[in-house]
Amino acid sequence: MQNRFSRRTFARLFGSAALAPTALTNLAIPASAQTAQSASATRSFPQGFLWGSATASYQVEGAVNEDGRGPSIWDTFSHTPGKTNNGDTGDVADDHYHRYKEDVALMKALGLKTYRFSVAWPRVFPQGTGTPNPKGLDFYNRMLDELLAAGIEPYCTLFHWDLPQALEDKGGWQSRDTSEAFANYAGYVAQHLSDRVKHFMTMNEMSSFVDIGYRDGRHAPGLKLPPAGVNQVRHHAVLAHGLGVQAIRAHAKPGTKVGLAENASACVPVIETPEHIAAAAKAYRETNAGYLTVVMEGKYTDAYLAHHGAAAPKFTAADMKAIGSPVDFVGLNVYTPSYVRADSSPAGFAMVHPPASYPHMMSKWLHVGPEAIYWSPKLAAQLWNVKEIYITENGASSEDVLTPDGHVYDSDRVMYLRNYLTQLHRAVSENVPVRGYFCWSLMDNYEWADGYAYRFGIHYVDFKTQKRTPKMSAHFYREVIARNGLA
Repeated sequence: MQNRFSRRTFARLFGSAALAPTALTNLAIPASAQTAQSASATRSFPQGFLWGSATASYQVEGAVNEDGRGPSIWDTFSHTPGKTNNGDTGDVADDHYHRYKEDVALMKALGLKTYRFSVAWPRVFPQGTGTPNPKGLDFYNRMLDELLAAGIEPYCTLFHWDLPQALEDKGGWQSRDTSEAFANYAGYVAQHLSDRVKHFMTMNEMSSFVDIGYRDGRHAPGLKLPPAGVNQVRHHAVLAHGLGVQAIRAHAKPGTKVGLAENASACVPVIETPEHIAAAAKAYRETNAGYLTVVMEGKYTDAYLAHHGAAAPKFTAADMKAIGSPVDFVGLNVYTPSYVRADSSPAGFAMVHPPASYPHMMSKWLHVGPEAIYWSPKLAAQLWNVKEIYITENGASSEDVLTPDGHVYDSDRVMYLRNYLTQLHRAVSENVPVRGYFCWSLMDNYEWADGYAYRFGIHYVDFKTQKRTPKMSAHFYREVIARNGLA
């Protein structure tokens, strides 16, 4: 049955003000309803839970040719005809480099407790190695001071995909030298920023920049390597993480914590029965074997090496010791579930691939499965005895439209966030050690090869004027933060 109760009809019956998110706070609620609301407002998060949002340097900063910044592989890739949607580039993006004060004000208005940003490697080392660029680091010093003045705790990611082009010209992640270069860069940044940044993440989504950039060719640097080449790139990425952990510990101020942010395959038992739950745990370890599992265990699983055979990565015992360097926390980027069922195969599990009818957000890959944010941290904590976990990204794309009354009524994103946060509450209620949540993203930005066609922000950005407008999802998230929970 089609619902013909339109927004226009709603406005005619109740007035146009009823459509504005800010008007929600002015509604009179009967005493009985207030009592019911109070009784239902039991989904509170632990005291001190960190509510944050996240961005990435190339996606928001712009200013690609200013203050000595060198080119990255994303500058090269986005300027190559046919590689990105509409030929979009990050040359300007959100102009965050010049508008960071305005953006920190947005964070403060939301009530954010923390903000996750990434440092652009080519701003600090334009050639990837060698002489650092003081002006590049100066930008992050200014931004950090602004964040702290607003009472917002910074969390720093050291690599969010913008590899200096000079290093790619020498082999990029196909070369072990890049792992060493990353460690030197990580140690330098930690030395200079750890007086104000107490949590560093080495890498963001190794599985994404390796598999999509070096295997599938859809992201920078646009390569389609054979399996052995991809596996060696993968090894150099996790090695860079491990060497980076060691460098941060050697150069950062005392009390600094180090971890990573990985989009681990969020294995979800298709039915919550003991056999399917056990299968999901096995799948979580094996489907993440080349990334999170090897980091947490310091070794490749037997099944991983057997599966790749002659194409398995080449490594040394010293490599594995570095890769397994203990981390203080684990960051998990969670968007969509990977459903798992038990079966009688040697692996003990099978993946359940969603049919075409499975619900998704505007991005067709982004299947809606709130239970992913429950199972991913739960399984990570159980498998590796992790004591400190952050959801370092979670969010959704929507077909956002700025209406004539100046609002974006992204009810689908509100639905997505509400349901995922409900499952996150389920996790923390069971003492899964999730300490904070970073909504992706603070604002619409450059969505990699998709350019500006897909919007993930809770603030709408007019990329012609750079005006930021809070969406309905921003109002929703502000209420979650103010309540420290869900009503």
